Amino acid sequence: MNSLVSRLYLIILLLVFFILNLFSVHIQAGGIPTLDPVEITAKSDNLIGTATSSSEGTITKMQLDTRPILRPGEVLEFVPGLIVTQHSSNGKANQFFLRGFNLDHGTDFLTTVGGMQINQRSHVHGQGYTDLNFLIPELLGSMHYKKGPYSAKEGDFSSAGAAYLDYVRVLPKTIAEYTAGRFNYHSILLAGSTKISNGDLLFGLKLKKYDGPWDVKQDFRNFSLITRYSQGVPDNGFEVTAMAYKDNANATNQVAKRAIEGGIIGRFGSLSPSDSVSTSRYSLSSQWARKKESKLTRVNAYYIRSEFELNSNFTNFLDFPTAGDQIQQKEDRNTWGLNSSRSWFGNFSKREMENTVGFQMRYDNVNPASLSRTQGGVPMAKIDSNGKLHPSIVRRDILNEYNISFYAENRMQWSPWFRSVIGVRNDFYHFNVDSNLEANSGKKSDNMISPKLAFVLGPWSKTEFYLNGGGGFHSNDARGITKRVDPNSPTVSTRRATPLVRTWGYEVGFRTGIVPGLQTTVSIWQLHIDSELIFVGDAGSTEASRPSLRRGIEFTNYWRPVSWVVIDADLSFSRARFRGNDHLGNYIPGSMQRVASVGVSVDRNNWFGGIRLRHFGPRPLIKDNSQVGSSSTLVNLRAGYRFAKYLQVSMDVFNLIGSKPNDISYFYRSQLSGEAASVADKHIHPAEPRSIRFTVRASF
Repeated sequence: MNSLVSRLYLIILLLVFFILNLFSVHIQAGGIPTLDPVEITAKSDNLIGTATSSSEGTITKMQLDTRPILRPGEVLEFVPGLIVTQHSSNGKANQFFLRGFNLDHGTDFLTTVGGMQINQRSHVHGQGYTDLNFLIPELLGSMHYKKGPYSAKEGDFSSAGAAYLDYVRVLPKTIAEYTAGRFNYHSILLAGSTKISNGDLLFGLKLKKYDGPWDVKQDFRNFSLITRYSQGVPDNGFEVTAMAYKDNANATNQVAKRAIEGGIIGRFGSLSPSDSVSTSRYSLSSQWARKKESKLTRVNAYYIRSEFELNSNFTNFLDFPTAGDQIQQKEDRNTWGLNSSRSWFGNFSKREMENTVGFQMRYDNVNPASLSRTQGGVPMAKIDSNGKLHPSIVRRDILNEYNISFYAENRMQWSPWFRSVIGVRNDFYHFNVDSNLEANSGKKSDNMISPKLAFVLGPWSKTEFYLNGGGGFHSNDARGITKRVDPNSPTVSTRRATPLVRTWGYEVGFRTGIVPGLQTTVSIWQLHIDSELIFVGDAGSTEASRPSLRRGIEFTNYWRPVSWVVIDADLSFSRARFRGNDHLGNYIPGSMQRVASVGVSVDRNNWFGGIRLRHFGPRPLIKDNSQVGSSSTLVNLRAGYRFAKYLQVSMDVFNLIGSKPNDISYFYRSQLSGEAASVADKHIHPAEPRSIRFTVRASF
């Protein structure tokens, strides 16, 4: 029934679009442009009249430049209520938390950089794997975020939200920057731009090394490179961008808490010294836009070549008491993507109107995606506690996955105090798995129609009210969709995962700028997720998950009392539960109940910098809430001074107050060397201690 209603909705909406476009074309012959483009470029303190929900916004360049960032992925903490942590080394994707989600490495939060979707489908370490370590934060020029599945432009992975990041096109000066800090941190940045013909060529190179506070030095080394040639401006021009990134590091994964308390290792010790991570990423992308009096066309295409290898041991000697439980996850991936849209601006019965249609496609080829048993990073067969020999390869697959998506959206200004946004998208997916176990090979296709709706009332006294609703989804790992047997026990049958998992989101809120210089938003939201099966890359198997319901409230503030000061304060509360009743409990492990942050950014005359406090509260680690992860509070500081137009120095202090929280906590069974049986215990990854980094930048 729901499928029939959705299809009827799609047919009706497409007919409406056709009719409205006829009116739009004829009336627009008069040459009167109407609504602003869909992509908001207003500053964070000026979204009234352009935003379509209370939970979307943009980040100013001043905020990007003045906030201290320990890891590149932490740029996503500019999104109010989003927490970025780490349970391994710097070379691995971060852990993300937002709106009652433990997003793992990015399952339900869409992230794009320069038009390229970063979330990797059917990744060997986790669905939606989002690795932002290739970023050069100093060159970022813009960031726009949304929350909830309310926009027709966003599809896979966007149920919790989405963030759009991009680099600058032009640097005013060439820069050379050197940073040194505690725990053997060193980085060099060279960047600049020059005129070539009618365009600009941007160049940026960053080299970095870091050992960290860990007893087993990370020996993290990486380079990030970007070159971009552009002409025109973002909504009327083009750019071609090439990026390259490579890193290697010793992985410092979470450890059993009892190992620290028992004195086996120190707080920053390791129980598996040979764990490691190696990543490379090379991309070529382009963005083109043409804006005319009555329409705007955008097209972007990209190709990404990436490689990934991770050796990790989370359970120590639980399964293999002699050789240990270390595994290796490895993949070679090619990704092609295309996004295009056209918007028409016009009038219907003297009401301003904008219609947009879009087409998106993406194809991923992973050859191979493998999970192996290893010791010291070397694949090998292992003998379990029962004397059974297990081969080194758990599973090895060739994956081909593609989607074709269409969306349509209508924006209508019905009156000076009421406007609407109505949209729909259709996503078609095809999965093809060629596995080393014939039973786990197969093909599967699925389709999802997602309606979207937004009503905006106001402004009255510089205040707008929003009502949003929409359907969303996330795709599951292709291997879980076609799997029939457990690769660890090929004689054991398993359930298959649902290809596309439906979500429904609802939100009400308001945004007010009644106080000069201050913008405040309040959002009350709710998100339903259908029953699903989640593929667990660490085990090569699927785990059943029940339907869930998340709801919460967010309170955000952006205040610019004077032109050279920005103060932001955000507070969010959420409640996440599995639906129904289960004797194991209804709490969703890892779901944070509260997040708070307060920051001040300053840029005046020769001085610049910022200070930020970030807090997240306790969270359940298991379904009955009997094991709880502790809260965390960190304060970071940046202070800088420009001696002249060509020289500046700055200092970053991370964990200024010297707190000792954990970046992340899990609760599961493991077995240490010498233990007679497994023990259920908390497994933690500590936050880094206080550290200082000094930076000198020359501009010329």
